[in-house]
Amino acid sequence: MTKILAVDDSASMRQMVSFTLKGAGYEVVEASDGQQALDLAKKQQVDLVLSDVNMPVMDGIALVKELRGLPSYKFTPILMLTTESAGDKKMEGKQAGATGWLVKPFNPDQLLATIKKVL
Repeated sequence: MTKILAVDDSASMRQMVSFTLKGAGYEVVEASDGQQALDLAKKQQVDLVLSDVNMPVMDGIALVKELRGLPSYKFTPILMLTTESAGDKKMEGKQAGATGWLVKPFNPDQLLATIKKVL
């Protein structure tokens, strides 16, 4: 089963994302910030990371950079799901190694189609 790491500091957003992904047959592990996500990703390999940008402790851009520095996550799809829609922020994410960028609020069908496309 494909395992997805959902990272967001909002419990309600994690719940909505998790509900959508589990409903489509994915296994979901959750983290509430970038550092917790990094720790989880080091303990268990995931097939895709779906992360917010603005979070306490470690933000999503820093998480992408950390994950891309690990051999086991060099080619793992990392999607950003965020309220940030500014072009310079998207460019920062792309330069860090993010695979794609989705803007909240998310459309469940669009989210699932994007995930299917990058896996």
